[in-house]
Amino acid sequence: MKSAPTMDPEAAAAPGTPPESTGRRGEGRKRLPWRMTLSLAYQSLGVVYGDLSTSPLYVYKAAFADDIQHSETNEEILGVLSFVFWTLTLVPLLKYVCVVLRADDNGEGGTFALYSLLCRHARAALLPPGRGAEPGDEDQFSDAAGATAKKYLEYDNADALGGRGGGAAASVRRVLERHKVLQRVLLVLALVGTCMVIGDGVLTPAISVFSAVSGLELSMEKGHHKYVELPLACFILVCLFALQHYGTHRVGFIFAPIVIAWLLCISMIGVYNIVKWEPHVYQALSPYYMYKFLKKTQRGGWMSLGGILLCVTGSEAMFADLGHFNQLSIQIAFTCMVYPSLILAYMGQAAYLSKHHILEGDYRVGFYVSVPEVIRWPVLAIAILAAVVGSQAVITGTFSMIKQCTSLGCFPRVKIVHTSAQVHGQIYIPEINWILMILCLAVTIGFRDTKHLGNASGLAVITVMLVTTCLMSLVIVLCWHKSIFLAIGFIVFFGTIEALYFSAALIKFREGAWVPIVLAFVFMMVMCIWHYGTIKKYEFDLQNKVSINWLLGLSPNLGIVRVRGIGLIHTELDSGIPAIFSHFVTNLPAFHQVLIFMCIKNVPIPHVSPNERFLVGRIGPKEYRIYRCIVRYGYHDVQMDDQEFEKDLVCSVAEFIRSGGGASKANGLTPGVVDRDEERMTVVASGRMRMLEDEGLGGAAASESTVGPSRAARGEREIQSPSPSPTPTPAPATGVRKRVRFVLPASTPRPNAGVEEELRELTDAREAGMAFILGHCYVKAKTGSSFLRRLVINFGYDFLRRNSRGPNYAVTVPHASTLEVGMIYYV
Repeated sequence: MKSAPTMDPEAAAAPGTPPESTGRRGEGRKRLPWRMTLSLAYQSLGVVYGDLSTSPLYVYKAAFADDIQHSETNEEILGVLSFVFWTLTLVPLLKYVCVVLRADDNGEGGTFALYSLLCRHARAALLPPGRGAEPGDEDQFSDAAGATAKKYLEYDNADALGGRGGGAAASVRRVLERHKVLQRVLLVLALVGTCMVIGDGVLTPAISVFSAVSGLELSMEKGHHKYVELPLACFILVCLFALQHYGTHRVGFIFAPIVIAWLLCISMIGVYNIVKWEPHVYQALSPYYMYKFLKKTQRGGWMSLGGILLCVTGSEAMFADLGHFNQLSIQIAFTCMVYPSLILAYMGQAAYLSKHHILEGDYRVGFYVSVPEVIRWPVLAIAILAAVVGSQAVITGTFSMIKQCTSLGCFPRVKIVHTSAQVHGQIYIPEINWILMILCLAVTIGFRDTKHLGNASGLAVITVMLVTTCLMSLVIVLCWHKSIFLAIGFIVFFGTIEALYFSAALIKFREGAWVPIVLAFVFMMVMCIWHYGTIKKYEFDLQNKVSINWLLGLSPNLGIVRVRGIGLIHTELDSGIPAIFSHFVTNLPAFHQVLIFMCIKNVPIPHVSPNERFLVGRIGPKEYRIYRCIVRYGYHDVQMDDQEFEKDLVCSVAEFIRSGGGASKANGLTPGVVDRDEERMTVVASGRMRMLEDEGLGGAAASESTVGPSRAARGEREIQSPSPSPTPTPAPATGVRKRVRFVLPASTPRPNAGVEEELRELTDAREAGMAFILGHCYVKAKTGSSFLRRLVINFGYDFLRRNSRGPNYAVTVPHASTLEVGMIYYV
């Protein structure tokens, strides 16, 4: 047997997080072909960078809104340009492209990915263990799938414990593990960042689309644009969200040409304005102009930073959307196309404004005034299309964030649709999509101007960046094992820049900045309530889990009756006996002659081969006929239909029985066996043993239709139930009775008498039918609980549970064969 990776108990994966692979820079990272990387870079222009590319539409207008007025000199204009240039260079280029994108978690990005990464290098997680794959499971896959599985499931003990990081990583980890308060702060930081990304998913589409259609102000008769802008913006937003179900892959290919056309357009306009109006505008790239700007404008200049901040709106989407693409494709697209185009666009606007100080109307420093009048209408059309694309970046980032929160037990279950067979991170979540659309329309109709929308969007963006900086500094020490002084330098340098922008955005609380705070508070409450209820439910499951000895103690003296058939009990526990079963047996002292505890696990690889899907073990002695089956699905596997699933499940148990039931050898476990507490789980390869089912006639006629001559001629051996025995209930009037037979290949040695008897009993149980036993757990606050706990559990968590989707298996079982067992968890 191939040895499993060494695992110290202290290095075990943190609860609720899959073991790390790609969090360590450069290790285990899959290199895609250059053709696919360039294709992803092309798609990323239409998905990731639409928001960042459309920022020239509103940055200058927001910066000069009320706080400062440019005079006859160009100090204010050049100062704003200098701030824009250095902000774009330091934040998106240096921080995100060069550093943050390297801290992915199994290819996923975002604040929760950083939190998941940290939790696996320090026992700092406050989340319950997930139902994902466990360390060592990669040994149960074939060589073809094993390499992929190991990429996601391997866990390097020495690396995780700071073997390469010296004392700094170990000291930081001990501090985190020792202080519960710091663990809560870490979780709250991740939740705040996630909630702000969701809030940005509401605000960015609104400001992007509304800023684009505001160009009608220059192209229509005075006053008439007010009757067109709002309805047109709302119509475009509805169409945008309606397109999401087509998936990132299709949307990216549709939108990428639009973004490319927009970037080329603003670049050429920028070059034209620089050459025609002010060729020396490049001087503003010196940081000295930032100092002159703040010295002259003072408090007004500081407050205007809230508008300048909008030039990096969409930068966080590079990291949040990482699961939809890969690191290299995003870096190529930004450095080769997006960054130079934006710099030219902002320099062109500054060059135009430096020669046009006095302009009439509220649009005096908007983007469209710098566009030559002869091409204004075509540019307006491209801008509207680009604004729609710009909204796509934060929408896809929001989907990724929600998926991560759901998998870690911090968000109610939602329907997640995978839209690409190549990139598993490309997903669509219908419920979240329509909620975002409703909130986005409400914000657009409520504000109706870019000033308030900009204030709201700016606060959401900079909050996410601050959270990323804080978490990233810990990743540098704990995960990358770099010097603690490097981490301190990172948080001081980027934290100071972002704190300056954050203070400027927060001061405009009453002018629109309250919106992301309210949205974040609402989503934060949902996450905290769901997280708290999930924790309490899991703790109840662990505390009330029935030991195997209890099951072995059941005897006929207790009045337990075994009835014909197979009982399939769905559970989220992959070891032990769930409390729901003891509750069932206590109230109804009977269960089926064959009992199977089934747990569905989602492993982080694209597909699980049918030959490796089932992990089967035995609970108790053979005569009890009780088994455990763990069914594994990849993130892009489609779950089988009911009849096919039942057949494969029974075949896997039969193959497990035929192979000896995972019996141990003198020198340890047999190959393909995983020791899980008192049970031994074996990967069962399907295909060797076939199960035939037919509707034969009862009595002798049925027994005559067992083996065909051709099968006997091939040397195949059949195992079937004993001669038809009386059933507990009268047979139907037609006399039709299902017959089940297991067919073994000719090369298979004849099973011994004990195995053959167990297989015959399994066929007999299958003929009697299969019953699905589902547990419904209702979580209630126990007597004497505080008012706050009763409010959270009895109303908040219960409301979310009733209005969220159930486990996957709950919607795939036939209702006619389902037995639901209710149980109240008093927590």
